[in-house]
Amino acid sequence: MNKNFYITTPIYYPSAKPHMGHAYSSIIADFFARIKKIQGYKVFFLTGTDEHGLKIQRAAEKKGMDPKKFCDEISITFRDLSKILNLSNNDFIRTTEKRHFISVQHLWNILEKKNEIYLSKYSGWYSVSDEAFYSDDEVEDADGIKKSKLSGSNVEWVEEESYFFKLSKWQKPLLKFYDENPQFILPKSRKNEVVNFVESGLKDLSVSRKSFTWGIKVPSNEKHIIYVWLDALINYLSALNYPDYSNELYKNYWPASIHLIGKDILRFHAVYWPAFLMAADIPLPKRVYGHGWILSGEEKMSKSRGNILDPIEIIKKYGLDPLRYYLIKEVSFGNDGSISQEKLESSINSDLANNYGNLCQRVIAFNEKNFNLEIPKNISFNETDLKILNDFNDNFEKLIEYINIQDINSYMNFVVEKLFASNKYFNDEEPWNKKKDTKRLNTIIYVSLELIRKITILLYPIIPNSSLKVLNVFEIKEDQILFESIKNNNFLIEGKKIKKMEILFKKIDKND
Repeated sequence: MNKNFYITTPIYYPSAKPHMGHAYSSIIADFFARIKKIQGYKVFFLTGTDEHGLKIQRAAEKKGMDPKKFCDEISITFRDLSKILNLSNNDFIRTTEKRHFISVQHLWNILEKKNEIYLSKYSGWYSVSDEAFYSDDEVEDADGIKKSKLSGSNVEWVEEESYFFKLSKWQKPLLKFYDENPQFILPKSRKNEVVNFVESGLKDLSVSRKSFTWGIKVPSNEKHIIYVWLDALINYLSALNYPDYSNELYKNYWPASIHLIGKDILRFHAVYWPAFLMAADIPLPKRVYGHGWILSGEEKMSKSRGNILDPIEIIKKYGLDPLRYYLIKEVSFGNDGSISQEKLESSINSDLANNYGNLCQRVIAFNEKNFNLEIPKNISFNETDLKILNDFNDNFEKLIEYINIQDINSYMNFVVEKLFASNKYFNDEEPWNKKKDTKRLNTIIYVSLELIRKITILLYPIIPNSSLKVLNVFEIKEDQILFESIKNNNFLIEGKKIKKMEILFKKIDKND
């Protein structure tokens, strides 16, 4: 079994500072990267910035800046966000790097050599904001302004000489691939959307521009700039040192395990990208997952609407782990989800402070008072103990399956269920009333500590900082976390010392 796992976020367009949508994609990718690591996989996790195209050139001109200097400044904010979000990424790719130029021009040369690209003239609608071409039936008139029906962005009529990629040639091979690989696109609703689009007929795709200069030049014709999406998508290969097929990164990690993207860029990743790869005889990624948008109220966040939610401000006020927990648990993965102060505060108080934090605090404080911070000895599990402990083992394969098909919702439901069950176990067993029955008292506290350990391992990919504080109680370090250990009911060593624990989550006072 291949124990390598390669996950990518979209590379973010640095025409403005990061918003909550960027944070969401990155946090979800980090969840999968961390969970695969503790499953024993060698993980390569990539994020970065997409820095070419007319949109960037215009944004730089507006500020009176050189495009590269403009990108240098904005890209730093995305790199910094990776640190603020505590991402475990291995690399941060920029499309202005030399390694990326080499990869893009190499792939272009392959496509040209294979006669997959030809020179003609483009006439049609183009959105600078989306860096996307739209057909007549995808454009509408809104108060005299032409807009994309898909994104709502303004479009403009473009006529210029352009190179075209023979996308129409790949319509049948793509449909055949989707049919033979039913989980290539998830969730299923996104797959249906893509299949319908491809079945409706593919037209050849304009893959170069002459009307601006900020981008990677066509190797055989320097008057042309390579279309920003053909350029950007290749980042997933250039980070692996493509076209050096013999290097360890490419050999170990391509094809990618999953491209995690927002649903608005699904067409580029699930239609154009596989077609480019097929044409170049490069293996296709194993999965493209198009998640929903993080909404501000009921609307998609956008600079033009002025409704951008700043993740950094929310983290400053509430902390990182609460935001990560909220986004992973409360947003139904695959669907759109909104974030509100009221729901976030409720999540902190009910789930993190009352449910998880309080369980840890009560059990460890009770242990300190009655066992002098030692793991109890002389234990004997009864039917009730084994039922709650074995639930992790009994559901282990299900949890793995949830992870493998990116069913975060079911995974989270299990974790929350176990938290409630563990609190109920501690309350129902009333260890404070069992002081005359030493063996029973010892067992209740041992089981409660084991439940905390198991649940904390499941929570680690979601709230890593807080989880590590709890695992530190048992002297379990980050590189010692094993997902499989949740099956073990006797992991904790009897008589071993444990540590005190500070309050994990402070409750939010609604009157503040």
